Amino acid sequence: MIATVARATVDDLDALVPLFRGYLRFYRRPDDEAKARGFLAERIGKEESVVFIARHVVGGEAVGFVQLYPAFASTLLARSWILNDLFVAEDARGWGVSRLLMEAAQQLAVETGAGELFLQTARDNTVAQSLYESLGWERDDAFLVYNLSLPRG
Repeated sequence: MIATVARATVDDLDALVPLFRGYLRFYRRPDDEAKARGFLAERIGKEESVVFIARHVVGGEAVGFVQLYPAFASTLLARSWILNDLFVAEDARGWGVSRLLMEAAQQLAVETGAGELFLQTARDNTVAQSLYESLGWERDDAFLVYNLSLPRG
């Protein structure tokens, strides 16, 4: 095994923030270290999300993370989890870290009695799509996703 995965705490912020910033850059979003740290600290500190962090077994360097948000699936009458963020450092890609993080997410869902895991990915992110499908995820072509951007004060 090349990496270990554990649930992140606020004590992991120094290792997690650079990965989160890499995630933001990947999606061409503003990269503000203070805002990224504050966002993660608040989500983890208030237990509004669950973050798993992957660390290289030699040296303990953080190499990836996945962040999930709790939700509920009315049609399933059960809890669900939104797998919102998945990122692996560029130099650690191809090691199976994403697979380990996805397995941790699935285990969380099972342990909490969830009826489903849900995610969205960019249409051109074929590498991620291949991973998801290899893990048994099914693409939903029946529903459209709509977003409404709101002004932030």
